[in-house]
Amino acid sequence: MSPLASAPATVLDEQSRSFYQAALGELDKHRLPYLVGGAYAFARYTGIERHTKDFDIFIRRSDWERAARILESAGYETELTFPHWIGKAFSHSGEDFIDLIFSAGNGVAHVDELWFENSVAERVLDMDVRLIPPEEMIWSKGLIMERERYDGADVAHVILAMGPKLDWHRVLQRYDRYWRVLYSHLILFGFIYPSHRSNVPAWILEELEHRLANERRQPDSNEKICYGTIISRQQYLVDVQQWGYKDARLRPLGSMTRDEIAHWTAGISQDGSK
Repeated sequence: MSPLASAPATVLDEQSRSFYQAALGELDKHRLPYLVGGAYAFARYTGIERHTKDFDIFIRRSDWERAARILESAGYETELTFPHWIGKAFSHSGEDFIDLIFSAGNGVAHVDELWFENSVAERVLDMDVRLIPPEEMIWSKGLIMERERYDGADVAHVILAMGPKLDWHRVLQRYDRYWRVLYSHLILFGFIYPSHRSNVPAWILEELEHRLANERRQPDSNEKICYGTIISRQQYLVDVQQWGYKDARLRPLGSMTRDEIAHWTAGISQDGSK
C-alpha cells in the first residue's frame, strides 16, 4: 500500500453520483469553500475502500446558512439536524443526502482555517476537490468511542499509512487538554503494528509520558467531572444524569449548551446503540 495513492472509486449508482456532483457543483459555482471527508478521504490516505452512500463534506459553521440557501435555490431540501455540528442536504428523491459537518457531536473538532490551509487536492467523482487533512481526521475520529461505533482502527490505519508525513505537532495541539485520548491511540498503535512503531515519533511519546508522570505526582481533581461524554454521548449519561458528575461538554468547560446536549442526547433514539 502506498500512502497518498489515488482514492479508489467508491461504487455508486448513477442517481447518487449525479446528486453529489450537482450539489457540489452548486457550491463551487457560488465559491463556498468545503472539504470532502468520509470514505473518500479515508480511501485516499489508507487505500481502504468502503462502499458507502454516505457523503461527508466539511464547512465552517459560519457558512452553513449560505450553503443551505445555495442548495435550496437548486431545489434541494436542507435541515440543520444538530445546530452545534451538522446539517444535511437531500436529493430531489429524498433517497440520498450530503452531510455538511462543521464540528463533531461532542462539540470538539470545530472546522477552522487550519482544515482548509492543510487540505489535500484530490479528484473525487470526476471533480477537483480538496480533502480534510489526515491530522484533523485523526483528531475527529480519535474522539469517537461509542458502543456502536469506535473509530480507533481508522486512526491506526491513518497512522500506518501516513505516520512519517504527519504534522505531529499539530495533532498534539489539536487534542489539547484531551491529550490522554491521543496517548491511548498511540500506545495501541505500537501494540497493533510492532513493525511500524517508528511511525509515531519518539518525541511525542516522550512528551505524553512526561505529562502523565507530572499528573501522577498531583492529587486527584477537586471537581467531580466526567470526560467520558466527550468520547461517547450515551455510555456516560448515568454519570452526569444520576451520579452527580459535571458534563465535560457543557460550557464553560466544554463548548456546548444544555439545550445542545439535550438535543444531541435525544438523537440516540434514532442512531444510537440499541
